[in-house]
Amino acid sequence: MTAARTARAPWPSRALGALRDAVDHVARHSPARLALLVFAAIIAVVTALLSLPAATASGERAPFVDALFTAVSAVCVTGLTTVSTATFWSGFGQAVILVGVKIGGLGVMTLASILGLAVSRRIGLTQRLLAASETKTTRLGEVGTLVRAVVVASLAVELVLFLVLLPRFLALGEELAAASWHAVFMALSIFNNAGFVVLEDGMEPFVGDWWMCLPIIIGGAVGALGFPVILNVVGRVRGERRLSLHTKLTVVTYALLAVGGSLAFALFEWGNAATIGRLPVADRVLASLLAGVNSRSSGLSTVDLGAASDSTWFVTDALMFVGGGSASTAGGIKVTTFAVLVLAIVAEARGDRDAEAFGRRVGTTTIRLAVAVAFLGSTLVGVGTLLLLHFTDHHLELVLFEVISAFATVGLSTGITPGLPDAAQYVLAALMFAGRLGTVTMAGALALRQRRRVIRMPSEPPIVG
Repeated sequence: MTAARTARAPWPSRALGALRDAVDHVARHSPARLALLVFAAIIAVVTALLSLPAATASGERAPFVDALFTAVSAVCVTGLTTVSTATFWSGFGQAVILVGVKIGGLGVMTLASILGLAVSRRIGLTQRLLAASETKTTRLGEVGTLVRAVVVASLAVELVLFLVLLPRFLALGEELAAASWHAVFMALSIFNNAGFVVLEDGMEPFVGDWWMCLPIIIGGAVGALGFPVILNVVGRVRGERRLSLHTKLTVVTYALLAVGGSLAFALFEWGNAATIGRLPVADRVLASLLAGVNSRSSGLSTVDLGAASDSTWFVTDALMFVGGGSASTAGGIKVTTFAVLVLAIVAEARGDRDAEAFGRRVGTTTIRLAVAVAFLGSTLVGVGTLLLLHFTDHHLELVLFEVISAFATVGLSTGITPGLPDAAQYVLAALMFAGRLGTVTMAGALALRQRRRVIRMPSEPPIVG
């Protein structure tokens, strides 16, 4: 639209045109900032819907802190709750939560690209820039194909989970409508690593139920590996491409941490009668396998973690902080960030010039980015822990567990979150928001902020260590 036509256009058209230009400008220069604003807007809408009387089972308005906390937890696919998802919220409220989980799992910018495809049959440059920042692709021409593949992959896995879980709920004596709703809700919660449970008795009755727990283990792991890994593996199976270094690092590191987490949980809880000590051996093994995965971001636990040992809490803290794969439904600093840091440490210990893995060299820019992401994550956890210690009377180990669970968007809890004062719950909500967007948008923003300077300062190494 030319300047003359813009001047003659009605005021609403001019306002919309100016808004569109502003959005395009932000998308081109700082897609991470726009992603943050859109995520905040989605959370505001979900909060408003959950604040309606129709959203609660009692028909009364939910307290603002509960509506906001639940909205943030849903859109940030965390699963921490201040009220019972199964009994406090009505069917409408649970549906709102599920929509928030789906949006958060796919990613707001990916969803925007889907809507663009549906309306105009194409993805504009702005949507390509935003979706590229969210799905971790550097080729704008591949964004359309990638978005379609992401949608197909997520729906396919969720459909399989639904078909597996539906017979189980029917076998429990539920009516078809209730069983279908529970299967749909749990399928989306599992794949998106959301951690929400719509069952009134929670997950503890299924501690020895392989039919229920195996889909959680497998579906949660697939969702936590990330869409780039899923699509790369599918492409490799079809013979279209080789496995990338990112895929190899993600799969190997995730597997090692999952196995290590399961073994550690079994070691520290095997004789704990308050958790798994009184269960049959097969049930203890299943609970330990689930623990190796749910601490990576799914947050669906069949045991009372509030009764776990301090050693288990410490190991779970570490696993939650690392999280899952990049561009996945999981949180944390990401397993590739952890892997890159380990490779850099090994290279330094050996005296190697470069950090290498699987016949490939990891660039210094990637190592710097990994250090920045890990440091930012540690800072957020530290500040959040300090604030919660100030607002509550709980001990450090309990507070640290809840803070890391919120930052890493895991949703595991020792049980203290519902009883926290409002100020502490607001802190956890902020951590969930920062954790979901911080490791995605902050890393993307840092990666894009590469200044080219004509003059470089002289090098002088300070003493380190």
